[in-house]
Amino acid sequence: MVRKGNTLYFLNKDAKKPLPVERISEIYCYGKVSLRSGASSLLMKKGIPVHFFNKYGYYEGSLYPREQLNSGLVIVKQAEHYLDKEKRNYIAAELVRGIKHNILQTLKYYRKKGKPVDEYIEEIESEEVEGSPQTLLSVEGRIWATYYQSFSKISRKFKMEKREIRPPTNEMNALISFGNSLLYSTALSEIYNTYLHPSISYLHEPLERRFSLSLDLADLFKPIIVERVIFKLVNNNMISERDFERDVGVLLNDRGKRIFLQEYNKKLETTLKHPTLNRRVSYKYLIRLECYKLVKHLIGDKPYESFKMWW
Repeated sequence: MVRKGNTLYFLNKDAKKPLPVERISEIYCYGKVSLRSGASSLLMKKGIPVHFFNKYGYYEGSLYPREQLNSGLVIVKQAEHYLDKEKRNYIAAELVRGIKHNILQTLKYYRKKGKPVDEYIEEIESEEVEGSPQTLLSVEGRIWATYYQSFSKISRKFKMEKREIRPPTNEMNALISFGNSLLYSTALSEIYNTYLHPSISYLHEPLERRFSLSLDLADLFKPIIVERVIFKLVNNNMISERDFERDVGVLLNDRGKRIFLQEYNKKLETTLKHPTLNRRVSYKYLIRLECYKLVKHLIGDKPYESFKMWW
């Protein structure tokens, strides 16, 4: 990527393509991409985050513009709600309630389509959402583990016995890992457009070298974005064994990544009628709205209620 004047270009061996920076919200780089200093300067000036992924599809990091929306009050309140045990527990528990609800709604959707997932629904419904953030994280982990076990019932094409991350050992795990990396960086871009700080989180522990609030928010939307994309691709035979390669585990090849990205972006831009805003919003904008709700809770305007599917 290079800059000429106020225009950004993407160059490869075949073409020189202008990129309309006024219409770009973020950039995702896969494989080897060189970013000239002039291009990076223009991107930072325009407030466009650049997310980098390695050849295996794993998120590696972001070129993150300086905060364009600053609020000392929100940052102080965000830290205060992390440090205060009771305040942190409230937000963490509400996040897990949202995750549980969205997973159950997804399973019930596939049950209506004749998938035998009753046992998984019953097991997840029995989970009590209470306790410290560490306990809640364990509850969330059990919910995800049960949910992932249902995947072989929803889609018989690629078997899924358990979640394996680094490296994925089968096609379904590879799809989940790739989709989760995408959603993590999408959540990070949406956080950037609010007053929130991406490193202060409530369910996941804040750690060095990661934007843990993105993990909190991404988990809410995995069932309705990542998994819906995966099951559409697999059940409609849009992706097959030839779209994977075996290197360090099982990974999507370039063709597979392109297919996934097309459907993922299509899903993000899909709109639906919001029950309280009374207008259509995109799936991507739902993540931004979640950030706004969290800000309102932190400054005492309105108690936080996590996103829960209403359809």
